[in-house]
Amino acid sequence: MNPHSDLLQRELWSSWAGVLRSYAAVHSLGRDQHAVVEVSEAEILLRYGSRWMRFTHDHITSSQGAEHTFALTENGRARIDNTEDEMDLSAERLAREIITL
Repeated sequence: MNPHSDLLQRELWSSWAGVLRSYAAVHSLGRDQHAVVEVSEAEILLRYGSRWMRFTHDHITSSQGAEHTFALTENGRARIDNTEDEMDLSAERLAREIITL
């Protein structure tokens, strides 16, 4: 991988963590619990109570047993399985899913 692409992927990973954190906070407002987003270089973990979603650079798994392929594209979009959407729209949908189950 070239250095520019590696740097871009790190920036996208950081951006993904940020939008997940923002939408998780919004969706947990007024609830008994607050969502927590833990970030490392290898994974991002979104937790809400006993439910969780784990993101790696190529997969999503959840406490509900769901598994999906995952990628952040060079144009700043998120691809989940065969569906690609704007990063913030995908993060909002996933945060809502885990918190409002």
